[in-house]
Amino acid sequence: MSIAEQVQDLAATPSPLPPEIVAIFHREQANLQGAQPHGVIAVGARLSDAELLDPHGAQTTLRAALDGRMAVLVFYRGVWCPYCNIALRSYQAELLDALEQRDVVLIAVSPQAPDGSLSMQEKNELRFAVLSDPGNQLARSAGIITAPLPEALGAQRQLGLELESVNADGTTALPMPCTLILDGDLTVRWVDVHPDYTTRTESAEILGALDALAQ
Repeated sequence: MSIAEQVQDLAATPSPLPPEIVAIFHREQANLQGAQPHGVIAVGARLSDAELLDPHGAQTTLRAALDGRMAVLVFYRGVWCPYCNIALRSYQAELLDALEQRDVVLIAVSPQAPDGSLSMQEKNELRFAVLSDPGNQLARSAGIITAPLPEALGAQRQLGLELESVNADGTTALPMPCTLILDGDLTVRWVDVHPDYTTRTESAEILGALDALAQ
């Protein structure tokens, strides 16, 4: 199933959340639909390198993770986000092997602390790098920073999610879901951004973009 089809199935499943909480998230999603991001990094620009943390808290960098190879860099919000889990599971099942055959690295980054990255990796049995981007350094370089609306933040807190505690930098800043194809020197070759966090880049789109770049 495509990511979009899995999201549709999730939407059709009765929610265990209180109806007033569901309504808040629906209003937030409706507000994001059709939104046009501004200032997103352009094809041909070079993404700034950044100090990252692996799931065990060890320091690394994006450049080190690439090791000179082309990469698919996926920005996601956190292990608490059901749409992120759907997307990363799909990339594991549908994308990873095809990327390995092309000698392309798959890396997922989020602003959450390393224990959240570890939970994401273990929960979905991911075989690709899942790294923490403290302070959203990479996301800022890519121009994809956003944050939940106050009403949505309040709903999250009612559900026990405190982004200030989850995020490594103690803020509520999040990346828009985004996929970049990078050369080994961090030059951007392809960009796909989703202001509406319920939608994501499909595996087939990524492979199609890679094949077009190889021509």
